Amino acid sequence: MTNSTHFGYQTVAEEEKVHKVAEVFHSVAAKYDVMNDFMSAGLHRVWKAFTIAQAGIRPGFKVLDIAGGTGDLAKAFAKQAGPTGEVWLTDINESMLRVGRDRLLNKGLVTPTSLCDAEKLPFPDNYFDRVSVAFGLRNMTHKDVALAEMRRVLKPGGKLLVLEFSKVWEPLKKPYDIYSFSVLPWLGKRVANDADSYRYLAESIRMHPDQETLKAMMQEAGLERVQYFNLTAGVAALHTGIKL
Repeated sequence: MTNSTHFGYQTVAEEEKVHKVAEVFHSVAAKYDVMNDFMSAGLHRVWKAFTIAQAGIRPGFKVLDIAGGTGDLAKAFAKQAGPTGEVWLTDINESMLRVGRDRLLNKGLVTPTSLCDAEKLPFPDNYFDRVSVAFGLRNMTHKDVALAEMRRVLKPGGKLLVLEFSKVWEPLKKPYDIYSFSVLPWLGKRVANDADSYRYLAESIRMHPDQETLKAMMQEAGLERVQYFNLTAGVAALHTGIKL
C-alpha cells in the first residue's frame, strides 16, 4: 500500500511528492533569491540575519546547513567558523545546490557541499556544533524523521535552528491570504514565469505545523530547551533546540 502525504493542498503518494517538490525547485532555482526579495519585501534577509545571530558560530565550529539552497546561511557561517571550522552546504535539489555552491565560490569561500536527503543524513553521530534549516522543513515528507536525524548528528550541547514560515497573527490572516493566493502567483508568473510553483509554496506554508506544534515535534525528537521567536507577526518563526 502506497503512503500518501500533502503536496500543498493536494493529497499525493509520498514518492510523487518527492518528484513534485524537486520540479518546483528546479524551476525556481535561478530566480529564487530575486523572488524571495519580492515575496517578503526583503524581510527574509532580516529573518536570516536574526538566525545567524542566534546560531552564535565561533571559530572552529562544525556546522551543517540543511536545504541550504542558495547558501545565505552557509556563507555567513563559513566566515564566522573560519579556516579551522567546517561548514557543509547541503540540499536535496541539485539545481539549488549548484546555485549556492557557485555563489560561495564567487565569494572566495571553498566549503564542502553535498547533495543529500535530510531524512537520511550521511554524517556520523555527534558531529556538528550547529545544524540549521531555513525554509526547507515544510517541504520534507517525514518531518519527524528529519528532525530526529538533525538531532542525531548534533554533538551534545549542540544547537538546532529551524527558520520557517509559520502561523501569522490572527488579525493579519485575511490580508496575508489575499497576498499569498493572489499576489504571489502573479509575482511568480511575472518574475520567474512560473505561477504554479509559487501557488504550491503558498499552500505548503498553510500545511506546515504552527509554532506550538513544531515546538512539540522538536521535543518529541529529543531536543531540549526548545523555544521559538515569532518574526514579523508570525509570518516566519525561528525555533531552536539543544541536544543535551
